[in-house]
Amino acid sequence: MIYSQKRIGRYGKPFDIYKFRSMHFGDEEEIILISDKRDKRITSLGRFMRKYKIDEIPNFINVLKGEMSLIGPRPEQQFYIDQIVQREPRYIQLHQIKPGITSWGQVKYGYASNVDEMIKRMEYDLYYLENRSFLFDLNIAFHTLIIIFKGRGI
Repeated sequence: MIYSQKRIGRYGKPFDIYKFRSMHFGDEEEIILISDKRDKRITSLGRFMRKYKIDEIPNFINVLKGEMSLIGPRPEQQFYIDQIVQREPRYIQLHQIKPGITSWGQVKYGYASNVDEMIKRMEYDLYYLENRSFLFDLNIAFHTLIIIFKGRGI
C-alpha cells in the first residue's frame, strides 16, 4: 500500500520518500521511469489518487521526520539529478533547502515527464529559492489546493 523510493534532499542527502502505491506491484524498480497520464503501469485507483494527489499523503511522514517540508522543490532521484546537472548545473542550488510536498514548479509547471521538462520546472523552483517568504508559501499552498480540488494532478 505504501512504498518508499530513494530521493535526494537538502544538502544532497538521500532519504526514502513515502507514497501510496499507484502502480501495479513490482512495476517500480530501483530507478523508476518517469510516468505520464498514459502510463500502463498505473492502476485505475492509482490514476484517481494521482489526479487528486492522494498518493502524496504519506509524504507527511517525511515532513514529520524532518526530511521534507510542506513547500519546497520536489525531490528527485539521483539518476535524474545527474542528467539534469550535466545540462543545467544550477539545479544543485535547490539542495540548499528541504524538498517539499508541493512547490512553485509543481503549481506553475506541473509534473515533468522527462529531463527537459524537469529543467523547465527547475526555473520556477529557482525563482522560489530566491524569493521565499511566508506569503509566497501561502500562495503556493492556495494554488495547490485549487489543483487538488479540480483534480488537475497527473
